[in-house]
Amino acid sequence: MPRKQTALITGASRGIGEAIAKLFILNNIEVLMPTRQEMDLSDNDSIDKYISLIDKPIDILVNNAGINNIEEIQKLSDKNIVETLQINLVSALRLTRELSKQMLLQKYGRIVNISSIWSVVSKPGRSIYSISKEGLNALSRSLAVELAKDNILINSVAPGFVNTELTKKNNSEKVLKTIAQNIPAQRLAEPTEIAELVYFLCSSKNTYLTGQTILIDGGYTCQ
Repeated sequence: MPRKQTALITGASRGIGEAIAKLFILNNIEVLMPTRQEMDLSDNDSIDKYISLIDKPIDILVNNAGINNIEEIQKLSDKNIVETLQINLVSALRLTRELSKQMLLQKYGRIVNISSIWSVVSKPGRSIYSISKEGLNALSRSLAVELAKDNILINSVAPGFVNTELTKKNNSEKVLKTIAQNIPAQRLAEPTEIAELVYFLCSSKNTYLTGQTILIDGGYTCQ
């Protein structure tokens, strides 16, 4: 009988991450969902400590956690720059570097980086966020070339506007209604719809798709 797979998902307490975790569990995948107390992505020592305590092979890594503190360039603080790059990009790079070591040994792994449409388009105040998310896309491309020969597939999923707490935090109800009207699908995505795409990329059905940034935005960036 095949060994039960194990996935590590960051930022799985709510929103897209929670939806991914629930879908994985429903499909008999064991899920590690570290809290901030268990693994603080703003602290490299905390990341390294958590990794050292993992006592089983990780087959799937989903780098989902992220922050989006909006500041226009003239007011962009050093604190925002450091925090955003660390949590959105550096932590994902460190987790991928360490967990891919076991994936190389077992000649199998699936990694998904949760990016954003703001990695390919942007708007005022998103400079550092866009930089961090495009960095994730570059990580997926470069490591796809590096790791595909060992059956480790890595992709970025770039959602548009999703019905999550983060989206509601950065947009008023009135603004969200206007946004929905400007999306060809005429609505925001639900977290479960993003989760279904992530699950496919991490499942046995994905045997060849790697190095891609897949936009799932209801057609928003096609306009």
